[in-house]
Amino acid sequence: MKKLFSSFIDRIRSISEWLHETKIIRRIGITYQVFWNLFLIFLIFGLMSVFFAGGAAAGYFASLVADEPLRSESDMLADIYNYEETSEIYFADNTYLGKVPTEFEREEVDLENISDHVVHALIATEDEHFFEHDGVVPKAIMRAVLQEVANSSVQTGGSTLTQQLIKQQILSSEVSFDRKATEILLAMRLEHFMDKQEILEAYLNVVPFGRNASGRQIGGVQAAAQGIFGVDASELNIPQSAFIAGLPQSPFAYTPFNNDGSVKESFDAGINRMKSVLRNMHDNGYISEDEYNEALEYDVREHLTDRTPSPLEKYPYLTDDIMRRSVDILMKAAMEEDEVVLSEIEDPDERQEVRDQYIQKAAMDLRRKGYVIHSTIDKDLYDGMQEALMNNSHLFGNDRSDTDSSGNSYTEQEEIAFVLLDNSTGKILSFVGGRDEQNSTNNYNYATQAQRSTGSTMKPLLAYAPAMEVGVAQPGFVIPDTEDRYVSGGKPITNFDNRYKGLMTVRDSVAESRNVPAVRAFRATPSDVTKDIFDKLEFKHFEDALPESTALGPIDISVEKNVNAYATFANGGKHVSSYMIEKIETKDGEVIFEHEKDEVEVYSPQTSYLMLDMMRDVLRGGGGTARGIPNQLKFSADWAGKTGTSQFAKDYWFVATNPNVSLGVWIGYPSNAEKATLQSTGAGTYSQRTQAQWARMANAIYDIRPELIAPNERFQQPEGIVSRSVCTLTGTLASKACQDAGYVKSELFNSKFVPTKQDDSTAARFVTINGKNYKALDSTPKEFTDQGLSVSFDLWNIDNISSYLPENMKNIVPNQNAPSNGDSPGKVSGVSLGSSTLSWSKHGRNDIVGYRIYQASNGSDDFKKIADVKGNETTSYNVNGGSNAYYVIAVTTTGKQSSPSDIASGSDWISKEEQEQEEQEKQEEQERKEEEERKKQEEKEKKEEEKKKEEERKKEEQRKKEEEKKKEEERKKEEEQNQNDEDSDD
Repeated sequence: MKKLFSSFIDRIRSISEWLHETKIIRRIGITYQVFWNLFLIFLIFGLMSVFFAGGAAAGYFASLVADEPLRSESDMLADIYNYEETSEIYFADNTYLGKVPTEFEREEVDLENISDHVVHALIATEDEHFFEHDGVVPKAIMRAVLQEVANSSVQTGGSTLTQQLIKQQILSSEVSFDRKATEILLAMRLEHFMDKQEILEAYLNVVPFGRNASGRQIGGVQAAAQGIFGVDASELNIPQSAFIAGLPQSPFAYTPFNNDGSVKESFDAGINRMKSVLRNMHDNGYISEDEYNEALEYDVREHLTDRTPSPLEKYPYLTDDIMRRSVDILMKAAMEEDEVVLSEIEDPDERQEVRDQYIQKAAMDLRRKGYVIHSTIDKDLYDGMQEALMNNSHLFGNDRSDTDSSGNSYTEQEEIAFVLLDNSTGKILSFVGGRDEQNSTNNYNYATQAQRSTGSTMKPLLAYAPAMEVGVAQPGFVIPDTEDRYVSGGKPITNFDNRYKGLMTVRDSVAESRNVPAVRAFRATPSDVTKDIFDKLEFKHFEDALPESTALGPIDISVEKNVNAYATFANGGKHVSSYMIEKIETKDGEVIFEHEKDEVEVYSPQTSYLMLDMMRDVLRGGGGTARGIPNQLKFSADWAGKTGTSQFAKDYWFVATNPNVSLGVWIGYPSNAEKATLQSTGAGTYSQRTQAQWARMANAIYDIRPELIAPNERFQQPEGIVSRSVCTLTGTLASKACQDAGYVKSELFNSKFVPTKQDDSTAARFVTINGKNYKALDSTPKEFTDQGLSVSFDLWNIDNISSYLPENMKNIVPNQNAPSNGDSPGKVSGVSLGSSTLSWSKHGRNDIVGYRIYQASNGSDDFKKIADVKGNETTSYNVNGGSNAYYVIAVTTTGKQSSPSDIASGSDWISKEEQEQEEQEKQEEQERKEEEERKKQEEKEKKEEEKKKEEERKKEEQRKKEEEKKKEEERKKEEEQNQNDEDSDD
C-alpha cells in the first residue's frame, strides 16, 4: 500500500510539474492556477477518503514508520538536548575572555530568562495552536501536503514547533513521506516526555538565527539577542523579539549581516518578515494596537549592535594557545576513558592515525559542547605586557631581507617572546607571544610553540647543577677556562670573546658565562645523572646520552619550558610543570578536568640554593653578563638569572627568577637562518637591547602587580649549606702559602661536598719562558726569577696554565721545573739601536730566562752591565742611544751565558783607539795649519818689504821728478828773466 500510494503521488506531481513547464499553462496564469489547485484538492480529498476508509490510512501510516525503532524517553531527551553550544574562555579569577572561535555560536539560556515577547512572537507566527495540540496539527499537515503535491510557490509549512524540534535534533532534512510520518510519530511521542515549557525552551536554544555582527552563524535566541542587538534574551523588546522570531523561516535571507559582519545595504526582507510577525502578534492578542503601531516605527538598523572582535581577533596568541591546550586535555581524557594507550600501539602510522582521530574529536567537542574553560592568565598583566611591548618598539633590531631555499625573497622583523610564571604552582600568569599580536597572521606563538636554541641558559640547568649534585662542582671549586677540545670530533671549545681566562671558580664562570668550564663540569658528571635531570625538566626526549655541547644550549626549547626550568631552582629543586588551563567544566557546571600539581624533585635544596646564589652574581657588577639590569629596574627584588646566546648569535635570552615568579625573554628572527644574526642598533647591542626589554617588562608588571614581582623576602638558605675559606687557585682548603699570597676567599658549600684536602701550594721562585711559568733551578740567577706560588694542576691536566692567567695571577707556578739544555747558548743576533731603544732577536733556545745588557760610554772600551731583562720573550730595552755602545748576552736557566753580541752603537759613539787616532790627526792638522800660517806670514812680510821698497823707489823717482821739474822751472824762469832783460835792453 505504501508503495502504491507513493507511486500515485509521484505521478500526480510529475503531471503537475509538466503542466507548469509548458508555454500553454504559463499563458493561462493565475486564473488557471486557482482552478488547477481546486481540482487537486478535490482529487486528493477523494483519494484520501478512499484510502482512509476502513483504516487504510492507519495502515499506510504504520507502513511508513515500520522501520523506525521505538525510542525511549532517555534516548529522545538526549538527542533533543544534544545541540552545539559554543565553549567559553575565562581569564583567571573568572574574568570573561570570550567564546571559542567557531563558525557557529550558540549559548544556552533558560526559558525564564527569555523575554515573553519572543515566546509570543514565535507562537503567533510558527505555531499558534502550540498550547492546544499534542505535537501535530492535522489541518496544517493537509495544507502542507497539498502545497507539496501542487508544487505551490507559497509554502506555509505544516510543522508544529514540536515537529520542527524533532526535525532539527533527531531527523535529517530529507523530504519524503517516510521522514514526515516519522516526524509526526516522534513529535506526538515527545509531547508525552516533555511539557510545553520544556519544548519551547529547547526549541529556542536550537533554532538557527542567521549571522551575528561578527559574521558568524548563530543558533539559539540568546546568541541571537547578543549577536544582533547586543542585549540578553530577557531584555528583548517587542520589535526586536518580532525581528528575531521571524528569522528561523529563512535565517540567511532575513539576517541583517553579511558573512564578514558588515550590515547589509538592504535587509528589507527581514524587516518585512518582522512586520508580518508583528501583525500575527497583534491578531493573536499578544500586543495592543498602540504597541503594534509603535513597533512598526522601530528603526532596526539604528539598534543593531556593533561588530565585536572575537577572542581570536583580540587575543590571537592567547586564544589559540588555550584552545590547543584544551584540545590536548580533552584528547587525553577521551583516550583514558577508552583505555587507549598510544605507546602500546607498535605501528607508528596506526599510532599517529589513532592520535589524529582523538585530536579531531576533541577539537570538535571543544567547539560544540559548550565547555567553560578557566585559564591561569591574569587579564591585567596580559594586557599590560602587550602594551609595554608596544612602548618599547625602539629597542628592536632592524628588519632583515633574505632568500629562502627556493630562491624567493622575503623580509622579516626581529621577534620577541616573554613568559611570566608563578614558581610554586607552575601557573603561566601571562606571556607575550610575539611582537605584534593584533597583526599576527598565523598566531604562531614564540613564547609557547617556538623551539629555539637556548645558549648559555642551559649551563646552570644541565652543566653546573648536575655537577654540584654529585660533588664535581661547588661555587668555590676551580674549573679552569683554558684551551680544550670536545671529546667527540676534537673541535675546539671556544668562548664568546675568543679568549681564555685561566683559573676560575665555578661562581665566576657562571657570572661571566665561560664555556670551557661548563663543558668540563658537564663532562665530569655521570651521563645518567644529567640525562635524568634533562628528562625531569620536560625537555626533548633523547634515547642516547646527551652530547657534551648540551652544556652550551644547542638544543631547541620553548620560552615556556626554559622559564619553567628556572623556576625549579626557586622551588628548592622541585620541578612544578607549567600550565595554562585551570579547569574545564560542562555547561551544567560539572568539572571534567581540573589541574593537579605535577611536582618532581630534580635537584637537592642545597644545589638549588647554591645555583641561585651564583646566578645572583650575573646581575651584579664586575663580570656579570646582566650587571646593567638592576639599574634599569624601578624596584628591588632577590633576582637570580642567566643570559644566553646561541651559535651565530641568532638567539638571545635572559631568564631570571625571584622567590615569587620567573620571567624570561627571547629575541631572534623567525627564519632562524644561519645569516639571521642579531645586530647592534642605536639602542645598543642585541644583549643590551634585550636586557632593556626585560627590565622594562618587569617594571610594567610591577606597575600592575607590585606584590607579585617584588616580594620582600629573599631566597632562604636551606640546612646543609656551610661557609669555608678556600684557596681560589685550587678550590681546596687554603694553605699558609696561599693565604700569604692573598688567594683566599670565603665560599658557600653543600656540607656533603666541603673540601677536606688542603691545597699543596708552596712559596717558590719561578722563571717565565715563552709565556709559561716554571719553578726556577737552584742555579738559576735570582735576578731572572720572581717569587710565586707553586700549585699542582693535575686534576685538569693543564700543562700551560700560566699562559692563561690574568695579570693578578701571574705569580702562579705549576709544579714543574724549568728546562735546561746544559751547554752555553749561542750569541744573541739582530742587535740594533734606535733613537732610544735597544732591540735584539729572540733567542732560539728553550732554556733562556733572560738577557743582560752591557753599555760603554763614548770613547771607552769598558762595557759595564746596566740591566737584566727577565723572560726570553722580551727583546728590547730603553736606553740613552746617542754617544753610547751596547751589546746583549743571553742567560740560561742554569746561569750559563752566551758570548757578547755584536756591538750596537749610536752615531756619535767612537772607541778609545779611534779617539786617540782622531786626536793625533787633529794635532797634525794643527801643526800643518800653523806651518801654513807661518809661511803665509813670511810671505806677507816679504810682500810688505817689497811693497815698502817699491814705495821708496817711487818716492825717490817722484823726488827726482820734482827736482827736475823745479830745475826746469828755474831754467824757464831764468830764461824768461833773461828774455825780459833783453827786452828791457831793447
